[in-house]
Amino acid sequence: MTPQQTDTTILARLQPSAPRRVVGVAVLGGLGLFFLGVATRSLTGTPVAMLTFLAMGALILWLAVRLWASTANGLVLTGTELRDTTGQVLARVDQIRSVERGVFAFKPAGGFTLVTTGTAGARAWAPGLWWRAGNRIGVGGVTHRHEGRYMAEVLSEMIGQK
Repeated sequence: MTPQQTDTTILARLQPSAPRRVVGVAVLGGLGLFFLGVATRSLTGTPVAMLTFLAMGALILWLAVRLWASTANGLVLTGTELRDTTGQVLARVDQIRSVERGVFAFKPAGGFTLVTTGTAGARAWAPGLWWRAGNRIGVGGVTHRHEGRYMAEVLSEMIGQK
């Protein structure tokens, strides 16, 4: 294989789990509807409380829509980068300093956290799939646990070889 073929070869793939995706959106949607119901049924409450419940309900429903949209994509690891299936690059492999996946690591459910070198990337978030804050990228959420573990092991091995 040529180096160019190796760079575009998919080494690991991380897809959202359909049952987790549906349950997550259903729970958030139900919670948002609950808040909206409380706001519209508590006419004896203060206007501030009603507006707070309305705002919280709308925010949670917006989050449910974002979760559904973001988990339609997956993540792909190639020889040079970790990107989502739309092509957005989360991190280049040569910029990854370490992979944290221990019990006490600050990471998404069933996932891992990447610590990158260099300048911190812009904050970004795809609910249920990944987040970036500074030089840390959290991967996981509604994804398969075994796929996340495999991707973390492949990344750890790639980092160890450089």
